[in-house]
Amino acid sequence: MRTVLFIIQKEFSQFFREKTNIRMLLVMPVIQLILLPLAANYEVRNIQICIVDHDHSGYVRELTHKIAASPYFKLNSYLDSYKDGLERMEHDEVDIVLEIPPDFEKTLIRENEAALSASVNAVNGQRASLGAQYLLAILRDFNREIRLKWVQFPKFNPVPIIQIDHSFWYNPMMNYKHFMVPGILVILLTMVGANMSALNLVREKELGTIEQINVSPIKKYHFIIGKLIPFWIMGQVVLTLGLLIARLIYGIVPLGSIFSIYLFSSAYLLCILGLGLLISTFANTQQQAMLISFFVMMVFILLSGLYTSIDSMPQWAQWVTKINPIAYFVQVMRLVIMKGSGIKDILPHLASILLMAGIIIPWAIWHYRKRS
Repeated sequence: MRTVLFIIQKEFSQFFREKTNIRMLLVMPVIQLILLPLAANYEVRNIQICIVDHDHSGYVRELTHKIAASPYFKLNSYLDSYKDGLERMEHDEVDIVLEIPPDFEKTLIRENEAALSASVNAVNGQRASLGAQYLLAILRDFNREIRLKWVQFPKFNPVPIIQIDHSFWYNPMMNYKHFMVPGILVILLTMVGANMSALNLVREKELGTIEQINVSPIKKYHFIIGKLIPFWIMGQVVLTLGLLIARLIYGIVPLGSIFSIYLFSSAYLLCILGLGLLISTFANTQQQAMLISFFVMMVFILLSGLYTSIDSMPQWAQWVTKINPIAYFVQVMRLVIMKGSGIKDILPHLASILLMAGIIIPWAIWHYRKRS
């Protein structure tokens, strides 16, 4: 243990000797956590819609006012020619062209049904899908209002109407920041921990100081553990800063125990730092370490469930998430912060992370060679 403490002291002295490292550890995650949730917005608003009206009736005006009043749509133009509307879409000026046929109101009254045509710009698939769903919801609501006007209720025996009220549990206001901030904090903690631990050992190789360590009587596991612990401590500092920013800037207060977050992060950092050290044992230069780390982290981040639901992924991708430590931490952060889950609820995730750490760290120790 005395040998490990000497290595830890040497690592802290070497790390804080360069002011750039301090900025990377403290300033960079803080700025990113403040800016990224403001840009990573799942809400789709200001959908540009063009209405091509061939009818000019009262029902059409009522529908137009209903669409324009929606916070999700912005009435871009009101035209008489579908060709002009399609030309605006080709120039990316509108996202949806809603065409209303001639005699729309007369057909609706006479035949009890009428057809509308909506052309959706699907270059941005998510915006197109949500925009079409929003428009369909408005049309359904408009259809319900029209039919209620036509119903002749009996005076003494009115037709019962079922009213459904709904509520969103764990995120009542549907604030996307409560959903994104915990996940982004995990990504920043991962990038800082994995990259810095991967570059640290390779930097020793490039400077030649690794040879002095290799000829010393230090055991391999002493060296790897001594390299891992300082970054484990610094990772907890980054996590603490992130939780403070989430509370002060975004007003996010964990409903669950803070101890649950730190307990899981302790195991997670062992796993992710061990992965960084393992990558460094395969690389000979910092450039190689950065490229390998970037490749591994990008795959893990995209398959972590941060941006897309794991249940919506193909079956093979869902199997990959079983060995993805980021996916476990993202789920745990959201469970504890938004749902108030306790240690008992996160035990399966904790066991999986400890199992991965128990494989990766011994692998890094075994693969590290004290001889060139």
